[in-house]
Amino acid sequence: MTTVNANEITLGIESFGDDDAPLVLLAGGTTMLSWPDALCERLAAGGRRAVRYDLRDSGESTTTDPEAPAYTLRGLAADAAALVGALGGGPAHLAGIGVGGMVAQVAVLDHPGAFSALTLVGTRAVAPGPPDDDLPDHDQATMSRLFARPMPDWTDREAVAEFAAAGAEILGDDPVAARAIAARIWDRTPGTAPPVQMANQMGMVFSRLDCKPRWRERLPEIEVPTLVVHGRRDRFFPVGNGEAIAREIPGARLLVLKEAATAIPDAAVGEITEAMLTLG
Repeated sequence: MTTVNANEITLGIESFGDDDAPLVLLAGGTTMLSWPDALCERLAAGGRRAVRYDLRDSGESTTTDPEAPAYTLRGLAADAAALVGALGGGPAHLAGIGVGGMVAQVAVLDHPGAFSALTLVGTRAVAPGPPDDDLPDHDQATMSRLFARPMPDWTDREAVAEFAAAGAEILGDDPVAARAIAARIWDRTPGTAPPVQMANQMGMVFSRLDCKPRWRERLPEIEVPTLVVHGRRDRFFPVGNGEAIAREIPGARLLVLKEAATAIPDAAVGEITEAMLTLG
């Protein structure tokens, strides 16, 4: 892992594969660890340079004040385009997961010359908050259970890992994997200040971002090959959100993972990697 300066900030990155191989840029939601190690390694084995990175206010990237971010969704999209330039990879295949998928959509729309392909995993085409009337909202029973829990002591690594595992179980994800990832995220977080730890673990900074103007109506402008991946059991962004994106981006391929929820399960890594490699 290292850092790169792009768009006048520092971004934490990790690179897999040959530096001269075609670039696949992986935008996390929010930290790079949203993307499984195995997927990055398989992309590299398939002849790509996979670079996953931390969004602002997470991991090794510039962290200022997650409770009052001084940038917008457009700023995060500009970070992605600038990172492609800083890495010298030419037009890159951009992939975004969760809220990172929102960044990816806007980045391809606002900076089309920087990207050659697009993969969107478990995301939606509208900003945080109430969705459009034709899109399914979060499963309310699941959200009630998820947010009824008391917050952990964010300075306690084990408590944070246990909190993440319990949340994964509610969402239908693998609690063992979630515990391990949360511990790794905690170890990479710059300091134990509760707002910073919460931002790294939960991505709450997105609820405070200026995400205007809307971009859903612009999805038909996307001209690069696009793959939309969504878990059939996703209770956070139900699958209808992915189906809508795939309908509205011309020629997009929809890959629905029957047994997946919000996170990428180990069993799906091979299928997703193959689909991404086919895309470009």
